[in-house]
Amino acid sequence: MIAFRQDNQTAMDVFLEIAAQTPAWIAFLMSMRNWVVSKLGLKHLGGLQDVSRVKLASEYAVGERAGIFTLVSLTEKEVVLEDRDKHLDVRVSFLIEPEGETAIVYASTVVHVHNVFGKIYMFFVAPFHKIIVPSTLKGLEQA
Repeated sequence: MIAFRQDNQTAMDVFLEIAAQTPAWIAFLMSMRNWVVSKLGLKHLGGLQDVSRVKLASEYAVGERAGIFTLVSLTEKEVVLEDRDKHLDVRVSFLIEPEGETAIVYASTVVHVHNVFGKIYMFFVAPFHKIIVPSTLKGLEQA
């Protein structure tokens, strides 16, 4: 959760801004993740910052890719994105609550693990998510 100056941004605007402002160290960790898992035959996701800045937030639709995620639900106040594979399903939500000239953004993640490999993967990745999510939200505060 983070408060930021509200300029009538939609939840998709907020997600695109967060993704575009991904800190370099997070991009590096993601590239390391992609390198390691590609050696194990898993999906190379790309980076969070790989969202298209050519496309406006209003041009996205449910079912489309937005960087490393697929849009599941899209309203003015909330965007829900996911990535699914045979090992786990990841869902991310960004919810905006306007409060006058500011707004609060709530970021939520849910992971459903399907098998032992998914559990092993999350054992190593989960501690980083607890650092990455707040760090990406700080980029929005500073933008």
